[in-house]
Amino acid sequence: MNHFRVLISSCSSEAIVVCSMGVGNETSVTVFVLQGLSNNPQIQLLLFVVFLVIYLLTLTGNLLIMLIICTDSHLQTPMYFFLGHLSFLDAFYSSVIVPKLLENLLSKVKAVSFHGCFTQISLVIFSGATEACLLSVMAYDRFQAVCHPLLYVVAMNRRVCTGLVGASWALGISASLMNTLLLAQQHFCGPNLIHNFACELPPVLLLACSNPYSSIVSILATMVVLGFGTLVPLLGSYSRIIMTALGINSATGRSKIFSTCSSHVIVVTTFYGSGFLRYMTPASGSALEQVVSLQYSVVTPLLNPFIYSLRNKEVKAALQRMLARRPRLIL
Repeated sequence: MNHFRVLISSCSSEAIVVCSMGVGNETSVTVFVLQGLSNNPQIQLLLFVVFLVIYLLTLTGNLLIMLIICTDSHLQTPMYFFLGHLSFLDAFYSSVIVPKLLENLLSKVKAVSFHGCFTQISLVIFSGATEACLLSVMAYDRFQAVCHPLLYVVAMNRRVCTGLVGASWALGISASLMNTLLLAQQHFCGPNLIHNFACELPPVLLLACSNPYSSIVSILATMVVLGFGTLVPLLGSYSRIIMTALGINSATGRSKIFSTCSSHVIVVTTFYGSGFLRYMTPASGSALEQVVSLQYSVVTPLLNPFIYSLRNKEVKAALQRMLARRPRLIL
């Protein structure tokens, strides 16, 4: 098979289009080019610093939560078991997006290989789908703790918790494989400019030369089954928690429940809202779409450890105990 490379200058960008020609004189894109967030060098440098700080804070916060939960015997409960998995997933999710984003902010040509792009798409879908499932599981856990405290230990035993987490990861992997494999069946013959800062399914699908019907159906099915399928029980759990809180005579107890639920609902609403907006509306390459992508892929992993854990008195106490043990360990 005779292969050659063609360099074509795009009208809207100085992007490089790399193609290969096979049987039937059909060309296939082998490299994608990311539009990025800005072409201004000064703004790119500023964004590099901002996202580097965000990434370091995200990793530090989530890894710290994982360390505290693993080392403190007081936190060996279902809630913190789920939080540990959420922290790992947030650190992983951020690492899928931000390092490549930082690299591109310092590069003139923001190129990514065909296989590299599809790998990132697969990991983004896996992370987002798994996180949606985990957030729903965590809401159910809080529902059992608040509404059925006497049966909580039985309802949320180790076997149930492990099964719920395993199911979350399995559903995330399934959604990722299904959507990525269907996208891989599409033919990409050019252009290759992705109007985004990362490889995500909607903007990449716009570049397909073949009929994208199967991928569109797959995306919508995933959003309906996993999106609404996790959002409805999540909202139901928080609704029952709020109703239970309203029936509590203690003002302190009501205040504690409302404070916890309100912060959780804000994060959940932002995550689901941006996800639905990104994947259930036609991609156009607008600046708003990039802001939405940044919200669920960069901002949410940063906020989760602070909203779910570091504001928690038990986590703060565990952190103090860990820091108090450190001098003795050094001595």
